[in-house]
Amino acid sequence: MNSILILGFGIDAWITIVTVLVMFSVMLFTKLRSDVVFLSAIGILFVTGVLDAKEAFSGFSSTSVITVGVLFVVVAGLTHTGVLQWIVKHLLGTPDSYSKAVTRLMLPVAVLSSFLSNTTVVTLFVNIVKMWSKKLGVSPSKLLIPLSYASGMGGVCTLIGTPPNLIISGLYEEKTGEAMNVLTTTIPGLFCLAVGILSVIAMRRLLPERNAPENAFESTGEYTVELQVPSDNPYIGQTLAEANLFHVNGGSLIEMYHFDDVPSPVNEDEIVMGGDHLVYAGQIDEILEMAKNHQLVSADHHVFSMSELDTSRQLRTAYINFGSNLIGTTIGGSTFEKDNNLMLVAVARRGERINEVPRQVVLQAGDTLLFVCPKHINVNTSSLRSSIHFFDSEDVPNIGRGTLVSTAIMIAMVTLSALGIMPLLQCAFLAAAAMLICRCCNVDQAMRAINWEILMVFAGSAVLGLAIQKTGIAERLALGILDVCGTNPLVVMTAICFVGTFITEFISNTAAGAMFFPIMYEAAEKLGYDPFPFLVALMVSVSSSFATPIGSPTHMLVYGPGGYRFSDFMRIGLLMNIIILLANIFIVNIVYPLTPLQ
Repeated sequence: MNSILILGFGIDAWITIVTVLVMFSVMLFTKLRSDVVFLSAIGILFVTGVLDAKEAFSGFSSTSVITVGVLFVVVAGLTHTGVLQWIVKHLLGTPDSYSKAVTRLMLPVAVLSSFLSNTTVVTLFVNIVKMWSKKLGVSPSKLLIPLSYASGMGGVCTLIGTPPNLIISGLYEEKTGEAMNVLTTTIPGLFCLAVGILSVIAMRRLLPERNAPENAFESTGEYTVELQVPSDNPYIGQTLAEANLFHVNGGSLIEMYHFDDVPSPVNEDEIVMGGDHLVYAGQIDEILEMAKNHQLVSADHHVFSMSELDTSRQLRTAYINFGSNLIGTTIGGSTFEKDNNLMLVAVARRGERINEVPRQVVLQAGDTLLFVCPKHINVNTSSLRSSIHFFDSEDVPNIGRGTLVSTAIMIAMVTLSALGIMPLLQCAFLAAAAMLICRCCNVDQAMRAINWEILMVFAGSAVLGLAIQKTGIAERLALGILDVCGTNPLVVMTAICFVGTFITEFISNTAAGAMFFPIMYEAAEKLGYDPFPFLVALMVSVSSSFATPIGSPTHMLVYGPGGYRFSDFMRIGLLMNIIILLANIFIVNIVYPLTPLQ
């Protein structure tokens, strides 16, 4: 069947091409989990006979995938012993200029991201940077994009710093039998980082100066709060005036709903009934105090008694994640408040509070929400993590002996691997075991730290690369690039890296690395050169996504807290893509000169 050629590709190749295009379209335009999408793609390639059973599920036994899974445990040990918090506390300081502030921020973030998950580092630093920016008198939006950029550029500096490095090095080892050193990308990565820091400082005028979203909540005036009258409320049967619910301290009643959800005329003679919804505008602290004194409750569901409520509450801010299931919905049209024991009191968008009834606002990615919630709410439940991200949700561990122990374990792991004493996978297993034995984290913390969704995507990406190579797509694309670019290896390397940089703005950098590995490898061999320097350049390229907030999970983490717009990333990011691409090609060819194959 595969002998039939259409535009130079066989049937298996076309099945792979269509599967890849559909998969990327689904990830771009739907909210389906990426691991489900990748597993579905593997299923299609297996069922249609493009890959046999061994090939289709080879990604799950890949050493690079296993290494990533084990490294999650190592990171858990570092996180729970407070290594990151210690570094933040002692390195940021109080610089006296923006240039120094950017340097003091980007360097430690990059170093940490070379060994830890980028998202872990950025998640910790987001809140720190927001507080630090107030201390420096700088808008957070001037520092949060550099924070995200630093994590990406730092991750490139080691093989363990970012998943594409591991998958490309793993595929290279399977192809050649030679393992890359864990510090293979260190010099190119550090050079690109230095160029990146200087570029951010030089282009700082392109960074937007946005109001921090929570600044919209700093004034206690003019909040809109929707409350409900429980069925056992002592003021039922009285008029609004008699119950002192019409004129209240610090605010006023602007709307009232009975059971039929139709607004009633707001006048002081309106009778209060059980189940009524009362919408107040004014000072949040005084309105909430009035609600407590008059036994009014959150309007998320009907309550029959005040005894049903938790009286220990606090105000907390959160923002809507990209891909959140709340996007395009209203809080009032869902059971979100009831399911998570929260009460929404205000919504802000791009640093400005929305003057509508909060529970009727159609939510968008990046919206900032102000909640009344329990003081000890668990922010790591699956329903909360998939929907919103709290600004102040990080646990602060105690810094002590464990901090030193976990740091020593990490340094030993990297040293043993870098010196070639032991392969990276074995080093990672020993480090993970040491973290558990030395009680840097417990078994439950270690298991919770493993991100199974990322592992599924990682395994699926490896299989995707195999399919692209097996079906001849990589060879055909490599030949096509050579036809367009000629036989100059620098031009070919630059062209493929440029396309890789563009593609990774819209898809997972792991998927981009797996997809472009066979193309770059084939192109290098067709030119008669050792593929090694080509692949090092590719590692840097597929992790250099600066121009869209969807290009990296870390961009998504700073998008809401920075009050950014989509175009804010493009203004500086497009230039950063070009600058880092040129720096990448330049330094790789100095450190790893092109070598003809023997």
